[in-house]
Amino acid sequence: MAMTMVNFTEWLPDQPGVVGALTNAKNVFPKAVGYGAFPEEENYSNEATEDLNSVASDKDNNGVVRLFAGGATKLWLFNSSNNNLDDVSGSTYTSTDKWRFLRFGDYFIASNNKDKLQYYDLTTTGNFQDLDASAPTAKLITVVRDFVVVGNTTSASDEVRWSGINNPTTWASSAVTQSDFQRIPDGGQIRGLTGGEFGLVLLEKSIVRMSYVGTPLIFQFDNISRNLGCYESNSVAQWKGVTYFLADDGFYACDGQNVEPIGAEKINRFFWDSLREEVISEMSTAIDPFRSLVIWGYPTDESYRLLVYHTPTKRWSYVDTNVNRISDVFTPGTTLEALDNFSTSLDALPTSLDSRQWLGGKLLLSGVRGARIINFVGSNKQARITTADIQGGEMMSMVTLMKPIIDAGSATMSVSSRMNLAQDVVFGEPSAADAENRAGFRSLGRYHRIRVEPSGNWTTAIGVEAEVQPAGMR
Repeated sequence: MAMTMVNFTEWLPDQPGVVGALTNAKNVFPKAVGYGAFPEEENYSNEATEDLNSVASDKDNNGVVRLFAGGATKLWLFNSSNNNLDDVSGSTYTSTDKWRFLRFGDYFIASNNKDKLQYYDLTTTGNFQDLDASAPTAKLITVVRDFVVVGNTTSASDEVRWSGINNPTTWASSAVTQSDFQRIPDGGQIRGLTGGEFGLVLLEKSIVRMSYVGTPLIFQFDNISRNLGCYESNSVAQWKGVTYFLADDGFYACDGQNVEPIGAEKINRFFWDSLREEVISEMSTAIDPFRSLVIWGYPTDESYRLLVYHTPTKRWSYVDTNVNRISDVFTPGTTLEALDNFSTSLDALPTSLDSRQWLGGKLLLSGVRGARIINFVGSNKQARITTADIQGGEMMSMVTLMKPIIDAGSATMSVSSRMNLAQDVVFGEPSAADAENRAGFRSLGRYHRIRVEPSGNWTTAIGVEAEVQPAGMR
């Protein structure tokens, strides 16, 4: 009997299983062909004295990486000599919001919606301090052209304010410095802010583009989306000039002119059904440039879940993790002597010596778990990929043999066979592929789903070959 190739196609949890799309794609990330292995999270820093809510980093002009983290009352700097988090707070902070960071010249600037904007001078050592006596207190922060821009200030939740041109310490309105502010009265609260050559202001019910036009206006504000805005501030991410965010009905991407739905009829319902909406403020976002991924973290009843979006193919997957927030950071790198901070022997290191984590200056998917910084650099997570419902024609059929197509690995497989679509999906006993990469089954029904759990140091899960034999009518 000929084998049928079942490719691991797009995962569409919002669609029924008979349409041909995968019904599960857990702990993997999409690739042009198939799915890749998603790595485990591993501790990177020692514990701070409080839980962390954010982590960020950048390089100074000499290429030296500074890795910062924020908690409710303190700001921390990673010490690569001993993996400790050193307290570099300018004072005791009191915010329940997450910290947001950016680099502007020699300054690393932080906002938390409660305290005046803070800055750390990357040319020296020391602590954070108030950016300026005139600097605002704001929830959101970005850079547009040559200006530090903040949004949702303590003065007004619909206010955008910007510093003097090329001067982040000047905030008083002035035609000379070009520092000023603008209120946007018809879109509700400002929920997101992204920058670059132009800025995007994401309000509750609209999206506004801010473009530099010089004096006397400084910035021009143009509404590019009415009645569609941002639902949650911590859902906003930006990569390659595109802003990604969560709206009232799901996930979108905006390039400054067009707003594109990227989750509609794909994963939006899956997200809303699994979200613990009462703590939606625990969402976070990150970019994994190495794998071309935009990732949203959000709380569910079971875990902290990551929704993974592959920008080249516009395909999705998800990951269950035990972190509290995600981010993307440069790591400072590690000397051979400093490896002792991670393990007493090279063989016991939780992360391969080939990992980008040890090189320094390379972007990694990171985050925080409790009072520690973590990186996603461990061994492969236990993945699970489930096919659509497969039919063997009009008659009943039997799945008798399966072969996983897993690059650099193998798999354990199981089958759920049903007589009709009203029956529950129940999988039989799993069977691992043998030395010939095959596993035998006798699973009778009209509709068959195949569950594949890759094993080994696999790199790409491509599909499964299945032998499905007609079993006659009864």
